[in-house]
Amino acid sequence: MGYRLDRIDKRILFHLAQDARNTTAREVAEEVDVSAGTIGNRIERLEESGILEGYHADINYEKADNLLTRIYICHAPNSDRERLAEEVLQIPGVINVRRAMIGRENLHVVAVGTDTRDIGRISRKLTDLGLEVEHEGLVEEEQFQPYSPYGPSDEHSHTGKGFMTLAGDAELTDLRLLEDAPVVGMTIGEAAAADILSDDVLVVTIERGESMITPKGDVEFHESDIVSLLFRNGLSESVLEDFGGDVVHR
Repeated sequence: MGYRLDRIDKRILFHLAQDARNTTAREVAEEVDVSAGTIGNRIERLEESGILEGYHADINYEKADNLLTRIYICHAPNSDRERLAEEVLQIPGVINVRRAMIGRENLHVVAVGTDTRDIGRISRKLTDLGLEVEHEGLVEEEQFQPYSPYGPSDEHSHTGKGFMTLAGDAELTDLRLLEDAPVVGMTIGEAAAADILSDDVLVVTIERGESMITPKGDVEFHESDIVSLLFRNGLSESVLEDFGGDVVHR
């Protein structure tokens, strides 16, 4: 059995996700009533177990060098996803690749380019590798927050949404459904019939535990599902309320 998180581990992860640069062992130790040495040891164990994989800088490339950040929602043959993901990472300018286990839009790529010509080069490289680009757009903004159940109890009610803004007003967001989310217990078809979903709102993937669920009409939304939503014409506050949940960062 793998490493099991307890309250102290979760609080450490919460604070590191919130602000890894300025989080100190002493501050976390005071909050959970243990020694700073214990926090240091726990961090080391989290790293060794592979739970804490790294400490990544959040870089605004537009401010840094007036660069363009673009997201590509792609399809890759299931048998080649892992290989293609590795090859995509070798393309100059690609900074992130995310693989979905099931579903057509199963490879998400984020890349940075100097100008539209450079972005075009990256697009062609993706196509040359055999990927089908289903959607793409310039990223305007990306927001992050830690997973609230790992934080103090007074943080659990916070449900701020994190999202990527794409060119043409399209936006992509991932939400973990809470127990009282209106769509919990509904199927995708029922949500569409109730006008919660429309042609402008696409369910990209549903992650349930260790499984990725293909978003078909008879699939039911469950509590704790991680639902990826693509808003073709900008965020809809009413849809966000119906899918009310905690933001999930990949």
